[in-house]
Amino acid sequence: MTQPIIVFDLDGTLIDTAPDLLDSLNHSLAASEIAAVDEAGFRRFVGHGGRVMIERAHAAHQRSLAVEEHDRLLKLFLDHYTLNIPGKSRPYPGVVEAIARFEEAGYTLAICTNKYEANSLALIEALGLTKHFAAIAGQDTFAFRKPDPRHLIETIKLAGGDPHRALMVGDSQTDIDTAKAAGIPVVAVDFGYTDRHVREFEPSAVISHFDALTLDLAQRLIAAAGN
Repeated sequence: MTQPIIVFDLDGTLIDTAPDLLDSLNHSLAASEIAAVDEAGFRRFVGHGGRVMIERAHAAHQRSLAVEEHDRLLKLFLDHYTLNIPGKSRPYPGVVEAIARFEEAGYTLAICTNKYEANSLALIEALGLTKHFAAIAGQDTFAFRKPDPRHLIETIKLAGGDPHRALMVGDSQTDIDTAKAAGIPVVAVDFGYTDRHVREFEPSAVISHFDALTLDLAQRLIAAAGN
């Protein structure tokens, strides 16, 4: 029997990347002579990606963006972010211990993220975590991305896992909708990047710390999905 697999989202789930993404946002905004954003006010938009963050920052100043200018600022954002990996980004409390716990129990681990694959690989490598994951799939790994359920299913297959013995862990409506569409149970962390509480999206379970991602919880959710 194929060993069970846990697939994690990356930003806002495994790794707190907000400080670096906001630094890159402010770097790009400087090119438009827009004041730096406040972390507390913009942190909830981090999970939507650089393009949306740039758009929201301009809208806050009643500034419109031509497509060409938006593309230019996004390139500044991505270049700055890429050159500064890993920056201040760090695993959330309990992540390293959870990885060890599930590895010891024989689980396969993987990452399915809408971050670009190259940046995802670079970040996980810089943090010394690459060896723990059988697959790391980004938004450009396949011809589709979350919330398309194929992104999750193909990540599982790439890692050598079985979608019928899988669990997703994420921080957003996108993660939850993806897992549901794939018929896979999903645990939502409530400390990630979302402007609404994850409980509103009805995940299989909600946790506030990785210590709560126990073997018992994972086993129960996977078993229930198989019934």
